[in-house]
Amino acid sequence: MVLNKKSIWSAKTPAAQNVAAFIKASPQQTQTKLQQLRQIVRTTAPKAEEKISYKMPVYKYNGKWLVGFAGFQNHVSLFGMSGTFFENFKQELKAYQTSKGTIQFPLAKPLPVALIKKLIKARMKLNAK
Repeated sequence: MVLNKKSIWSAKTPAAQNVAAFIKASPQQTQTKLQQLRQIVRTTAPKAEEKISYKMPVYKYNGKWLVGFAGFQNHVSLFGMSGTFFENFKQELKAYQTSKGTIQFPLAKPLPVALIKKLIKARMKLNAK
């Protein structure tokens, strides 16, 4: 499935100062899932640098982009920080709406923790090169 191309934030949206502030300012229905995503990233890549960039939480590993995430009205998104990274996981991601660099996880369903960890570990291997 392919997601619709929409602007994530307007130019007027101020950037949060840190990830906790970003999550707190996100739509209330997404906050629990965003906390879960943050925890998954932090436990899977404990040495990754957490920061705000592109007005959302992003992580760097070995000085390179690892992943990012954000919350929307009906889903949370995981950003692979690459237009080609998710291509290698098409079969595993077929149940989710995707674009070149984003996966949407519906709020009504549990996060696929094992899949998210697998994706993060694969990005970490790429960043180690």
